[in-house]
Amino acid sequence: MNLHRLDLVSLSLFSLVARSGSISKGAALASLAVGAASKRIADLEDAVGAALLERHSRGVTLTVAGQALQRHAQRILSDVDQLAADLSDYASGLVGVVRLWANTSAVTQFLPSDIASFVRRNPGIRIELEEEDSSEVVLAVMDGRADFGIFADRTPAIGLHLMNYREDRLVLVVPRGHALARRRTARFEEVVDDDFVSLSKGTSLAQRLQAETEVLGRRLKMRIQVRSFDAMCRMVAAGMGVAILPGEAIRPYVRSMNLHEVALDDAWATRRLLIGLRDANAVPRHVRMLIDHLCAAPRR
Repeated sequence: MNLHRLDLVSLSLFSLVARSGSISKGAALASLAVGAASKRIADLEDAVGAALLERHSRGVTLTVAGQALQRHAQRILSDVDQLAADLSDYASGLVGVVRLWANTSAVTQFLPSDIASFVRRNPGIRIELEEEDSSEVVLAVMDGRADFGIFADRTPAIGLHLMNYREDRLVLVVPRGHALARRRTARFEEVVDDDFVSLSKGTSLAQRLQAETEVLGRRLKMRIQVRSFDAMCRMVAAGMGVAILPGEAIRPYVRSMNLHEVALDDAWATRRLLIGLRDANAVPRHVRMLIDHLCAAPRR
């Protein structure tokens, strides 16, 4: 077996033959003469050391070896297409790609304007942003799927180099008619016995509420769990409970849904959003440029 003799033209032809069920149809799709296509298929079988096609009067079908080659050929051809797309970006002046993972609070409150201003100044750097829970962000940085991440404080991040990004302020969101709706400030202990609308238990926000409830020696009544700030506000507006959310992220919903925002007079309601990366001394220049920009962004 000499797999070094495989070439992309032959793999592409084989994939077309496999999909069409015919060497002649595959040859036509590949813009090859039937004789040339047959020779390439024969060369593939010789390189692999096994028959790839079963030939019959109605066309061809794949052997077991042919099925294996087809699976790998599809992956290889897909990777080549992605390679071509990536290289075309660099040919057009792309300097580098930054893989950034961030939690919802950072994505909804701060990153849109921060990333937009960076891209305006650095059009050759492409940012691939992924929104996930804080714990998933940390895991992505640790296993190399992300160049760096942004997540809430209190998220376990052992081994990561941490920097401050922003602070946000959690607020109480209540429906019209709630006992605290006319208040400007309140303490968490005043609503701890209410029904709560929350994000899923694995999120940093839900874990923060659970921890602070336990500090008070109470049990959090988590009535409904949803996946977005928007959905949380809708549930509160429908009278399904109260919620604690980042103030800046939910103000448009508060106005449009006729909700009431009450400042929380608790120290833990001020959160730090952190930038985490594996090795501060081994960061590519284009990644460092974005980190420096985010750390220097004006605080609102």
